[in-house]
Amino acid sequence: VLDPEQNHNFQDHYLEVEYDLSPVMFITTANSLHPIPRPLLDRMEVIQLEGYTETEKFNIAKKYLIPKQLEAHGLGDYKVNINDAAVRETIRSYTREAGVRNLERQIATLCRKQAKEIVKEEMASADFKKGQKSKKSKSTYTINPKKVTEYLGPNKMKFGRIEGQNEIGLTNGLAWTEVGGDLLVVEVSVVPGKGKFTVTGQLGDVMKESCAAAM
Repeated sequence: VLDPEQNHNFQDHYLEVEYDLSPVMFITTANSLHPIPRPLLDRMEVIQLEGYTETEKFNIAKKYLIPKQLEAHGLGDYKVNINDAAVRETIRSYTREAGVRNLERQIATLCRKQAKEIVKEEMASADFKKGQKSKKSKSTYTINPKKVTEYLGPNKMKFGRIEGQNEIGLTNGLAWTEVGGDLLVVEVSVVPGKGKFTVTGQLGDVMKESCAAAM
C-alpha cells in the first residue's frame, strides 16, 4: 500500500477489485519510531514534531481546556476559578506527556470534584431542606494547589531535583521516553552471593550493557 512502485495496482482481497493508490498521500502518526519495522519506516518521510512546552500547555489549559470542561460539567454559570498555580501544579505533578490529553482528563476530574462540592453545598441550603429549589450559589470557588492535591490525590510525578541529598548506593541516571528525557534513581544493593548481579525493571539492551560494563 505504501510502496509507490507497487500501489498503482493494489487489489482489495475482500472486494477483489484493483485500486490505483499512487495519487494517494498517506499520513500516519506515531508516538515513537522505535517499534516501527525498518522496511515500513523506509517507505515514509518522517516529520518530527516537538511536544508542547510547559508554557504552551499552561496557555492551552487556560484558554481552551478549562472553559471547555467547566461548561461540560455544568459549571459555566458558576464562578469557578482554577488559578495559575493550580494549573502549573497539575501539569508538573500529575501529567507527563508531549500533548495535553491527560492534562484535559485531570482538569475534568477537578471540575467533577468541584461540581460535587457545589451540589453538596446547595443540598445543605435552607431552601433545599424546605423542599424548594435551591438557588445557584453566587460564591466564587477557587481551586488552588492545595485543592488540586485534595481532588487528584498524592503527586504522581516528581518535579525539580530528583533527590535532596547524596546517599551511598544511589546515583542518578538519564533515560529517554516517548515524551522526552527523564531522570531516574539507580539504587545498588550488595548482598552475599556468587558474584552475579541482577537487574530489575523493564530495561532495554543498552541499559543492561551499561550495567554490565559498570560491574
